[in-house]
Amino acid sequence: MLFIITISFLTFLIACIVMLLSSVLAKKTIIDREKNSPYECGFDPKKSARLPFSLRFFLIALIFLIFDVEITLLLPVASIFNITNTFSWIFTTFMFLLILLLGLYYEWSQGALEWSE
Repeated sequence: MLFIITISFLTFLIACIVMLLSSVLAKKTIIDREKNSPYECGFDPKKSARLPFSLRFFLIALIFLIFDVEITLLLPVASIFNITNTFSWIFTTFMFLLILLLGLYYEWSQGALEWSE
């Protein structure tokens, strides 16, 4: 038990030292106003260069990505129908689709699929 605590402490200590060294060595010594401002052909920018990002768009893109990956997991199900037991194939496919539908219903009930309010 003492060995595990010692190894954990050493790991924590090494991680802290590495983070401290990286923060000290990565500091910029010269902060220049021109380098930190956005470049617009030598003129001062007329408006902010950073556009506000829609969090709603990000959530819908994330949901799309999750369902896209789950669809790729569903594609091989049809090809293994002849290889596996019919009951286990139906049960597994049904449970997978049920979890997908429950997740979709939860997202819908929380309003994550509404583009505008």
